[in-house]
Amino acid sequence: MAAPAATPPGRTWKDRTPTLEALTRLVAQATARLAALVAAEGPVDPAALERHQGAAHALAWAATYRAALEELDRWAREQAAAARRGAAELLICEIGFAEYVQQVLHGIPLSQSEIARPGDWHADRELCTALDRAQDAHGTDLPAARRALADLLAAEGSPPAGPPDSEEALIREQFRRFAAAEVAPQVGDWHAADSLIPDALIAALAELGVFGLTLSEAHGGAGLGKTAMCIVSEELSRASLAVGSLATRSEIAAELILASGTEDQKARFLPALAAAEIIPTAVFTEPEAGSDLAAVRTRARRDGPVYRIDGAKTWATHAGRADLMTVLVRTGPTEAGHRCLSILLADKPRGSAADPFPVDGLSGGEIPTLGYRGMKEYSQAFDGFPVPAANLLGGVEGEGFRQLMATFETARIQTAARGVGVAQAALDEGLAYACDRRQFGKPLVAFARIADKLAMMAVETGVARLLTLAAARAKESRRRADIEAGMAKLLAARVAWANADSTVQIHGGSGYAEETRAARLLVDARILSVFEGTAEIQAGIIARGLIGRRN
Repeated sequence: MAAPAATPPGRTWKDRTPTLEALTRLVAQATARLAALVAAEGPVDPAALERHQGAAHALAWAATYRAALEELDRWAREQAAAARRGAAELLICEIGFAEYVQQVLHGIPLSQSEIARPGDWHADRELCTALDRAQDAHGTDLPAARRALADLLAAEGSPPAGPPDSEEALIREQFRRFAAAEVAPQVGDWHAADSLIPDALIAALAELGVFGLTLSEAHGGAGLGKTAMCIVSEELSRASLAVGSLATRSEIAAELILASGTEDQKARFLPALAAAEIIPTAVFTEPEAGSDLAAVRTRARRDGPVYRIDGAKTWATHAGRADLMTVLVRTGPTEAGHRCLSILLADKPRGSAADPFPVDGLSGGEIPTLGYRGMKEYSQAFDGFPVPAANLLGGVEGEGFRQLMATFETARIQTAARGVGVAQAALDEGLAYACDRRQFGKPLVAFARIADKLAMMAVETGVARLLTLAAARAKESRRRADIEAGMAKLLAARVAWANADSTVQIHGGSGYAEETRAARLLVDARILSVFEGTAEIQAGIIARGLIGRRN
């Protein structure tokens, strides 16, 4: 294992205010230029936004980088004020700023095949020059900084995720130990067998309060906030993305009922959700209506004391084992779009892998997946499936779209946290292998390209974590956080995939073997930029939000 590089004497965090101000001006100017093209008369014109989609999405990424660097600077200042910052933390901050500013100026990777250059998102040339000068004043030697960080990682491992004496740190440590002892040893087996997460593990997680983490104690929950939710989701996902995702459906169902349910619905469902006595599944997606919820065709018609559901749904996660389905249905004419959607809280018997839907009026089958195993995905066919009218969420028809939109921020923030967990797991795996594996008489970490990969994995994992926690704080403040949630998910999903891909590359041929953790991380990471709204959907939301908030 390489010895840690000494921190140069007198090295401190230099004021990044000029860089942040220059980047803020650049993003604001580009936003104004895009707004002139797509919102000249005030509201965004959807057709115009679609014509300028490339520019809008590139702008969203530039703004995400700006928000990420703002959090990185805030973290660096907090570390300095508390005299906690070590050499690794300082290097992460320096590399993060230098790398992201250079990407803004020369090309942001939207995906592995799409690069957004300044002209693509109407960035002003003079403001780009001003940003370059502001960052250049710090004189970061990126190759040397990456080498120094890789050496520190090899010697000391990843730096702490937060203050060691905080409540958040205690929560993180509790769930890290649980995941290492109870989850990690089993993951490979159920992934290989494509089997369900064991009931005993779900019961253990319920004992720890995972399924009611953010619900108040009055509703049977732990009464913690979205920050705690992110920490728990990250640490569980570090061991298994599926286990880290178990509480997502409970969080969505609980938030739907808490925000929009009747008092009777809250009393019947919330305590049982918190205790995992009820396992829910979200049934929103249709074969011809993914993110386009206004195109939902599954219909619920009133039949005396019940609604009867007819239609097809797909990608219902954990639906076989679930006891409760939150089903998005149409209760009015198709041409009314999202104005005639409702949500039904549909009870069902708990099924098994062999018989997922043991009830009349509901059938379906498993959708085999590359990864994200342990809960299983299902298609469903409803044929007159009855749901008591008392289970219409909120008791009023036509409110489903609004009700569902209110939950997306939390779902996306939690998904970002899951992405950070996968990214950290990939860093852990790649670092361990690079330190242990020797080639040509030295460990892999000694080679520059391997060191560069590991350094950037650590930097981007840290940046994604900070942006995710910032989104959680925004949500906790009870203000609208659609932009913040979108940014966190957008970045964390890309970082998870990049880290997993780098880990496979570091492992070489062994990383391609199906039984390895590296291979499992790769197939798990790939789904993160797809579910809870694709990367393209997130970028569109961010762009719309930037235009809407520009004044």
